[in-house]
Amino acid sequence: MNTDAEAERIWTSCAQTIRDQVSDAVWRTTFSGARATAFDQRSLVVVVPTSLQKVRIERRFLTLLTDAVEETNPDITVRIEVDPSFIESDSGLSNGQVTPEAPPERPEDSAPEEEHASNGANNETQNYSRLTFDHFVTGHSNRFPHAAARAVAEAPAGAYNPLFIHGDSGLGKTHLLRAIAHYVNQHYPVYKVRFVTCETFLNDFVQAIRDRTQPEFKQNYRNSDVLLVDDIQFIEGKDGLQGEFFHTFNDLLQNGAQVVMSSDRAPDAMPTLEDRLRSRFKSGLITDIQRPDLVTRLAILKKKAESSQIAIPADVLSYIAENITDSVRELEGALIKVTAYANISGQRCSYDLAKQVLADLTAKTANAPVTCQAVIDAAAELFDLSHSQITSGSRRRPLVDARQIAMYVTRNLTDLSYPEIGRAFGNRDHTTVIHAVRKIESHMAQRKEIYEKVQNLQQKVANRS
Repeated sequence: MNTDAEAERIWTSCAQTIRDQVSDAVWRTTFSGARATAFDQRSLVVVVPTSLQKVRIERRFLTLLTDAVEETNPDITVRIEVDPSFIESDSGLSNGQVTPEAPPERPEDSAPEEEHASNGANNETQNYSRLTFDHFVTGHSNRFPHAAARAVAEAPAGAYNPLFIHGDSGLGKTHLLRAIAHYVNQHYPVYKVRFVTCETFLNDFVQAIRDRTQPEFKQNYRNSDVLLVDDIQFIEGKDGLQGEFFHTFNDLLQNGAQVVMSSDRAPDAMPTLEDRLRSRFKSGLITDIQRPDLVTRLAILKKKAESSQIAIPADVLSYIAENITDSVRELEGALIKVTAYANISGQRCSYDLAKQVLADLTAKTANAPVTCQAVIDAAAELFDLSHSQITSGSRRRPLVDARQIAMYVTRNLTDLSYPEIGRAFGNRDHTTVIHAVRKIESHMAQRKEIYEKVQNLQQKVANRS
């Protein structure tokens, strides 16, 4: 018997069975171009044009394929291979995907494809290398969302699709999304991973309408294998954006892609969210992150100190953990503040020093919540500037310094996200805020005048509350 002809006969039969059970989109992106090339009575070799298709079939559809073959040929194993002749003749490219001979280029730490600011600012890939599962401290408050995120990363489009993580600001939602992206990039390098904020998705959508490049916009997002959207709550009240995301969401799931979203509240707590989107968001797993308990807060501080290679007395860590209770972000900010002050002043990092340095933060809970407006007003007064100057587009050095210090203090004293802070400071992109916060955080430990300006501004804000 001609084994090649027999292989072709078996594939023709099982291909029809598969087509009857999957959508046209899945067939087109996963099985298009597949063919059987060899059969030896025990195993069937099926070749596909790209390594991406090979991974997709092996991870998501191998059982379906095997069952289809066994309907007419019991006890036959199936082996998937990438067509070597395709690699040679087409330089390893098919449908925009990259073969093993030409692996996709990634930044140093295998970070995901990042959102880009419309003004061409450099992406922040290098700043997220620590946002991995190894650096995420688990406790009673976050153990389940961490386990769910890990399961999604290990088997994209498996059990939890979509995955929806919600909780207050500063508790680690973005960390988990970044960790998923890093893990998938490291273990599934042929997958296209895209991490964006909801604001970036909106900006790209508006820009596509303005430039009449909607097809490119759709292709850009719907060609993802894993799409992670941070702060999805900002989609509320934007009808056109909700409609576009609905179709993008449906297309991705029909194509066997994984979708992960984070939000500051659950889908049912978004009154202006379209019912069809709310239904889609609730079709997968919804999990929430709670505020960390004392044991978890202490573990987070120890992990932060170890990763920064800073020796901190146990009583200092305990004081911070006992008094800073709202978020992981505030915990880390308090630790940075204490160690920076000790470094600049030349004093020993002690319990009394921590109590002195954190007086404004520990008193914050007894006062009214700090607002971005309060920080800007205090900054204008401290630096002898007007409110409009602080939020203007001026690049004069004194204004830039004042603006960046105010952004850092806003991030440190409030629960506002980067996009929210950016909007308050003259509709700036969130990457500008990220840069400002990290710059001031770094300079505080090196330049006494910057540290003192930050402390003076935080004290002025505290006195206003």
